Amino acid sequence: MLIDLRSDTVTQPTDAMREAMLRAPVGDDVYGEDPTVNALQERLAADLGFAAALFVPTGTQSNLLALMSHCERGDEYIVGADAHTYRFEGGGAAVLGSIQPQPIAQETDGTLPLDKVEASIKPDDPHFARTRLLTLENTWHGRPLPFDYLAEARALATRRGLGFHLDGARLYNAAIAYDRPARDVAASFDSVSVCLSKGLGAPVGSVLLGSAALIDRARRWRKVAGGGWRQAGMLAAAAMHALDHHVARLADDHERAARLAEGLRRVDGLVVKGCHTNMVFVDVPAARLKDLAAHMAAHGVRLSIGYLPSIRLVTHLDIDDAAIERTIDAFASFAY
Repeated sequence: MLIDLRSDTVTQPTDAMREAMLRAPVGDDVYGEDPTVNALQERLAADLGFAAALFVPTGTQSNLLALMSHCERGDEYIVGADAHTYRFEGGGAAVLGSIQPQPIAQETDGTLPLDKVEASIKPDDPHFARTRLLTLENTWHGRPLPFDYLAEARALATRRGLGFHLDGARLYNAAIAYDRPARDVAASFDSVSVCLSKGLGAPVGSVLLGSAALIDRARRWRKVAGGGWRQAGMLAAAAMHALDHHVARLADDHERAARLAEGLRRVDGLVVKGCHTNMVFVDVPAARLKDLAAHMAAHGVRLSIGYLPSIRLVTHLDIDDAAIERTIDAFASFAY
């Protein structure tokens, strides 16, 4: 059986999830008439402490809608230089929203130094873009941000009149790592994007949460961006099943990632750079990357090589204990 460690986006819907999709009542979501979509939105808004929510096709679109709903043309958002919304979403805020990013180098724990954030806020002067929004990512490369930092960043945003958005693609991984309810992780923010197709294992979809006014704006921008969908309830049913059955089990992914890292630390020539929630990062000599990729593929293990400076191994719903042992053995049998 193929072991795919490239990302937790590669999960397959379980049989029970597929059955839930088949049974889902549906309607036209553009008209607001899909009962399963509405139930998902109402549930997540209530669970995470927001007034409203919007189910959208992708996390990239969810973040884009948040930025375009917080900001206007010529505005600016402050973001980590290695954050997903800045580096890995095609420059959508600038291309589609005419919103200027102000990147700030992140610390090794994923935080933005708050003194540098404050220094980056532009004065109210026509020479400058208008700083409107501060954005964070949690988890970041698998790292949960220090929990107390969330409130500290919230205080700065409030004091300086900024909106505060969280790219919480893996919000539930952060909650498991903190051993806190997901609502506590989301509490500091004006808007939160949550991905349902990563560790939670749904086939597609993210949810944007915020005030009723912000979500009204986001719904309009979703339509403009081509994200209006019709009988989306089957996808919402998969997301509901994931919320019911796949949140607590994220702890299994974290534990398996820890065991994978422990096993790989015993492999000569392989450097384990870190293990954070469901992600393990390893380095090998650059000259051996191509051969390693071929070797691992021959052993039935798929890796993402060349996408990040380190090789990222991601555990998820479809990675069991046997897959961890096979992966360790495959790495150990390579000549570095």
